[in-house]
Amino acid sequence: MNEKVKKWLIAAACVILAVALVGGIILLTRPAAKPADGDGATEAPAAEVTETPAEETTEVPAEDATEAPAEEMTEAPSEEVTEAPAEEATEAPAEEAAAGGDDRLAVIKEKGKIVIAMEGAWQPWTYHDESGELVGFDVEVGKLIAEGLGVEAEFVETDWSSILAGVDSGRFDIACNGVGYTEKRQEAYDFSSVYVYTEMVLVVRDDNEDIKTIEDLKGKTTANSPSSTYAMRAEAAGAEVKYVDTLGETMSMLEDGRVDATLNDKDSVDSYLKEHPEAKIKIVQTVAGEPVAIPLKKGAETDTLETEINRILDEARADGRLAELSVKYFGTDLTKAQ
Repeated sequence: MNEKVKKWLIAAACVILAVALVGGIILLTRPAAKPADGDGATEAPAAEVTETPAEETTEVPAEDATEAPAEEMTEAPSEEVTEAPAEEATEAPAEEAAAGGDDRLAVIKEKGKIVIAMEGAWQPWTYHDESGELVGFDVEVGKLIAEGLGVEAEFVETDWSSILAGVDSGRFDIACNGVGYTEKRQEAYDFSSVYVYTEMVLVVRDDNEDIKTIEDLKGKTTANSPSSTYAMRAEAAGAEVKYVDTLGETMSMLEDGRVDATLNDKDSVDSYLKEHPEAKIKIVQTVAGEPVAIPLKKGAETDTLETEINRILDEARADGRLAELSVKYFGTDLTKAQ
């Protein structure tokens, strides 16, 4: 074989070998590429990306966003906001109206009691006897009024300074405590008809020779309950008033020389001297006091109550019961103007 033929055969063999190698490489690499490009990239991911997310994104959220919130926002709140408040707003006032509304007399009769304020430490008007029982002229007047109204009397003992304030606020229906009627008080309270006419006395220590009349109080000191008619009279005369709560405190300050005098109810001072004959005090002047009436809260709501109280007092005055009570506690009839 010549040299030229050998070269050609060798070249052909190399070509065949090269083709075979390329083919083998293609066969070896093609099966591995098919799962990566087909099953994993197209079929399996397609099921996850399109089908499953679509079900979660459209169907489930749609149920949460439209149906459940709609039920919460429209039905439940609507029931709470409209029905419950409407029931409270309409039924409660109706119950108050049934109990008398703004008519104090109707309320008293509905409750079955009248609340009466008093000090409980001002003899002979309201005080406690030796057994501790609450007694006095105004205690019996309060019972008389309650009986005339067909209800029970509930007595509330408090300081004088709280009595009129309690009537004004509505805490007390009335006050029975020897309350003096004045034109100034009439501006703030309504009053019943007068049922007692009192006298006022000027009291000093038994060794005091400087004070003889109310005019002598100018520049002096007195002891009295705040806002009482006696305090007002003393201040009008030019005295400096030191406030106390009870008659006992007043007399103690007077005897100790802490004040120069006091203006007070004659019958109360007489009762004090009767119980304390050793007291170092004396009465130097007696003058007319303020007429006594029953204070009520000012306004139309007490009009019918005032009318009924006046009726009861008029009947008790006419049949002698008021005069009998006055003699029992004051020793004389103070139900008539002097």
